[in-house]
Amino acid sequence: MTVRPLAELIDRHAAALVLYARQWCGTPDDVVQEAFCRFVAQRKPPTDPAAWLFRVVRNAAMDAGKADRRRRTRESRVAKVEWFAEAEVEGLDAEDAIAALESLPPDQREVIVARLWGGLTLEQVAASAGCSVSSAHRRYEAGIAALRERLGVECPKKM
Repeated sequence: MTVRPLAELIDRHAAALVLYARQWCGTPDDVVQEAFCRFVAQRKPPTDPAAWLFRVVRNAAMDAGKADRRRRTRESRVAKVEWFAEAEVEGLDAEDAIAALESLPPDQREVIVARLWGGLTLEQVAASAGCSVSSAHRRYEAGIAALRERLGVECPKKM
């Protein structure tokens, strides 16, 4: 197929194909682009290019929509993975501990989990987080202070 008839097909049908695909998926532009790429790759052009494009877009959009729903279902299941297997963690309610951890900025949460539950030294935490030891220590201290405040746990008295 030459460029001119393809350009005419795109001008005539692309907007309608995007609208058509939008009813089945969230990425209609990608689906339409892929349909035109498939169209160009045909050895023998279809006898009715418009009908062929609409059928290919419909099938691809439905597949993309199904794949997106499966992905969202998988992600929501993974997002609900429990942080702790136990209902209670060292005297704290696990749900409260999870909520408190999730309320922390990601950099503080990363350091605390690696240090407390991973058993890493501050040097190891810094290496894994890509920061200096002093930054890891500041994040750890700030995170612990925020957790204590959120959970209502007092700091142990120093002797």
